[in-house]
Amino acid sequence: SISMPQQYCSLSLVGDYKTTGRDSLVFLVDASKEMFIKGEDGEPSNFDMTMQVVRSVYTSKIINSHRDLVALVFYGTEQSKNPRNSFKHVYVYHDLDEPGAKRVQDVDALRGGKGAQLAAKTMGSGETSLGDALWCCANLYSDIKLRLSQKRLMIFTCRDEPHGGDSVKDRQARTKASDLKETGVTIDLMHLMKPGGFNVASFFRDIVSPPEDESELGLQLEPCVKLEDLQKRVRAKEQRKRAMARLNLCLGEGINVAVGIYATAVTARKQAPVRLYRETNEPVRSKTRTFHTQTGSLLLPSEIKKAQVYSKKQIVMEKDEVDAIKKFDDPGMFLIGFKPMEKLKRHHHIRPAVFLYPEEDEVKGSACLFSALLTKCSERNVFALCRCIARRNYPPRFVALVPQKEEVDEGKVQITPPGFNVIYLPFADDIRTLDPPQCPVASQIQVDKMKEIVSKLRFKYRSDAFENPVIQQHYRNLEALALDMMAPEDMEDLIMPKVDQIDGRLGPLVEEFKDLVYPFNYNPDSKPAAKRKTAGTGGGAEKKPKVEMPEEELRAHMQNGTLGKLTVAVLKEACKQFGVRTTGTKKQELIDALTERLGS
Repeated sequence: SISMPQQYCSLSLVGDYKTTGRDSLVFLVDASKEMFIKGEDGEPSNFDMTMQVVRSVYTSKIINSHRDLVALVFYGTEQSKNPRNSFKHVYVYHDLDEPGAKRVQDVDALRGGKGAQLAAKTMGSGETSLGDALWCCANLYSDIKLRLSQKRLMIFTCRDEPHGGDSVKDRQARTKASDLKETGVTIDLMHLMKPGGFNVASFFRDIVSPPEDESELGLQLEPCVKLEDLQKRVRAKEQRKRAMARLNLCLGEGINVAVGIYATAVTARKQAPVRLYRETNEPVRSKTRTFHTQTGSLLLPSEIKKAQVYSKKQIVMEKDEVDAIKKFDDPGMFLIGFKPMEKLKRHHHIRPAVFLYPEEDEVKGSACLFSALLTKCSERNVFALCRCIARRNYPPRFVALVPQKEEVDEGKVQITPPGFNVIYLPFADDIRTLDPPQCPVASQIQVDKMKEIVSKLRFKYRSDAFENPVIQQHYRNLEALALDMMAPEDMEDLIMPKVDQIDGRLGPLVEEFKDLVYPFNYNPDSKPAAKRKTAGTGGGAEKKPKVEMPEEELRAHMQNGTLGKLTVAVLKEACKQFGVRTTGTKKQELIDALTERLGS
């Protein structure tokens, strides 16, 4: 199934992705017999988990970046299938090309018990030579004539010594891995759980690409046990991490830190429709041309001017003059000072925050100085106040740099990266003064009862735990159409309230709260009572019977704060019963008088 959460998870923001072009990803999967052993309690095998992750990446690429190139290669197979069949025990299931519906169906065929049987029949399990597999992947990259911005290779295996201690094959694999890394290919290891644990240091430490810093090395040590852990790790590696802008953070005269601005979370939306030509079914390219309204002649860009009317005169300006008017300063961030975190209020949030991370390749030493600034701001619980101009001709904004420490989960997968959250601060005219409506004030007993209800319904909120049901259904429909499925997969609407679970948590609290707030026998769905006919319209007015209430019951209502549930007639009769003199006829005045009398 396609998983498109409303927000992407936080990512490890490292790497240089400035080169324009397409992204490429090669899945190099171990097809040995150890990969097909099922886990305990009916858990899927490592091979089945890998195929589910490959399918998830395929469908994600089709939706988000369909022009990226993806390949699937198996090593350690009995059969061989690769260009010119140059390498034994290497099976190229998919070469480097754009993902499509046919490839998703091919991967689906390798999932589950039937998929394991098909893999054994098609490829089998044989000898292993990781060096030949890496050499074959290098040939896949060399055959591509397109410009590639990112070249990444992911190895999926549960064997920490694939060659069984054969030093010749180990040396050959290290050599080919070094050659691949010299050509710009990033090699990642997605190691899976095996009995006795997985020792990265024995062989694969020399195969994988070195991390950007020491903190990332911890992500390579623990093997993946569950499917969710493997999906998180793959997503963190293959997800694009491109900066929205790269700026200089000026800390003082002559002290600049190169930083990048990233969007760690964006709202998922439906993609815009593509217009197709009805005869050829090819995408239509649109062109915009401007014509003179009087002569009908085509206007060139240099002939188009901008104007503004001042004092009944039209002031014509060139494009360069308009840009000069808009320009306040060069793009960058300028440090103004520091303020305690208590000064940053919740209502200062006016737009989604972005994330600030150092760019060591731009200015050497930026990471060290950035880390020192982050550490001191965290220790002293302060935020940095800056003036920010994100791009040319952008108006300046005041921002608060809120420090954020790195967090990892039990599997050593990064949850939140270290850096600064950039909070855009409002100007004075961005904040409105509201005139709230006057409403009755709740009693303290009613407030306490509602606090109990709220405490029972509290849970730890995670934005990625709730998916947009409209988008989910949209992509499931497209998936069913593309894969010729009889019907789209069932979808669970995660934003619908779980009524049974809520009722089980609250118990009698809801009825107790209703008794405190609403009148006796109150039904919000009932129609209002019809007005009583007056004496002039027939059926003369009936005389109301006296309503008396014992003193003990009145005192109980007063202690529970439920005197407001009694009607005005009952309250008046109670005042007469206890000799309370009151000139008011409003309900609150009668309650105050009775409270004073009964409390004395």
